[in-house]
Amino acid sequence: MSEEIMIVAGEASGDMHGANLIRALREREPALRFFGMGGPELARAGVELLYDAARLSVVGLLEVFSHLADIIAARRTLLKAMRERRPSLLILIDFPDFNLMLAAHAGRLGIPVLYYISPQVWAWRSGRVKKIGRLAQRIAVILPFEEEFYRKRGYKVDFVGHPLLDTVRATVARDAFLREREIDPASTVVGLLPGSRRKEIMALLPDFLAAAEILARSKPGNYVFLVPQAPTVSSQLLEDHGIAAYRNRLDIRVLSDNRYDLMAASDAAVAASGTVTLELAILGIPTVAAYRLSPHTYRLGRLLVRLRWFSLVNLIAGREVIPELLQDDVTPAALADHLASLLPGGGDRTRISQGLTEVRKKLGGPGAAGRTAEIALSIINSHGR
Repeated sequence: MSEEIMIVAGEASGDMHGANLIRALREREPALRFFGMGGPELARAGVELLYDAARLSVVGLLEVFSHLADIIAARRTLLKAMRERRPSLLILIDFPDFNLMLAAHAGRLGIPVLYYISPQVWAWRSGRVKKIGRLAQRIAVILPFEEEFYRKRGYKVDFVGHPLLDTVRATVARDAFLREREIDPASTVVGLLPGSRRKEIMALLPDFLAAAEILARSKPGNYVFLVPQAPTVSSQLLEDHGIAAYRNRLDIRVLSDNRYDLMAASDAAVAASGTVTLELAILGIPTVAAYRLSPHTYRLGRLLVRLRWFSLVNLIAGREVIPELLQDDVTPAALADHLASLLPGGGDRTRISQGLTEVRKKLGGPGAAGRTAEIALSIINSHGR
């Protein structure tokens, strides 16, 4: 099979999951060729990148306007390639507004579309589900409740399992990880994960550190606090927002490598709500999810988003498994209280650990990329290309 496949991912997570999908496709059909838009992971997987997705990775309306020239240029480049090269399949990963425009154009050219990793239409702008269902031949979703969401609306959908099940794992045992960093394995280890974006760190890290101090003072024990440093985060940002102020008052270790080993070594964690809470759940680490937005964004979100819970862990469980603190409820005292209940001997630890096991089971088994690759090949074969 010497077909060409076009793939478009607009964000770092999509770049990673897309690269795993490409590898799974190559294992099945080594002659396949790939082109499109993405980042370094897709490039390493052998995709011919026509446009760097990092130039389009924006958050918020004002940023969209400031990147408008790049958005227009990417659109023009990809549409031209689609018309001239006529790929056998277009694979779209999340990134809905941009990707749905490409899907519409592919439909006019008779190019089938596989949408892998659905946008969060279940959270807001649910009307997009009709457009996705109309434009995509197949939809591969990674959250179990998304399958029911689409089926209830009459659209064919495949739950392929969550791709994080193939990537989230510790590489060394907890004791070995701690000893390598000269940390007593008998210590109580707490992960502080304030996110990978500047605004998240500014909004959350000071309170996470203040909560750590309350915990260390009120609950006897030898505490070590681990803070992962994402590649996108400077040391100065962490220093300016609490690390420098607390370094002489707490045993804080800022680590820039072995992120999953850091998580797995933690007895409990407090984390910015997002994919990281699901990563911690897969590793079985009891976690407090926290988030704080600007007042304007929060008020707007209250109008647009109708969800009972905001963490992926609780959304998947369909009930509150891990505690959530949002906006003004994110206080050092509240964070410390919840952390104390999650640590060994804490009143909520057993219940939450059982809930995390339930969530991991609902995520399906490993092999999401392989299952999605089989769907992609079946679409190509069914179109006789």
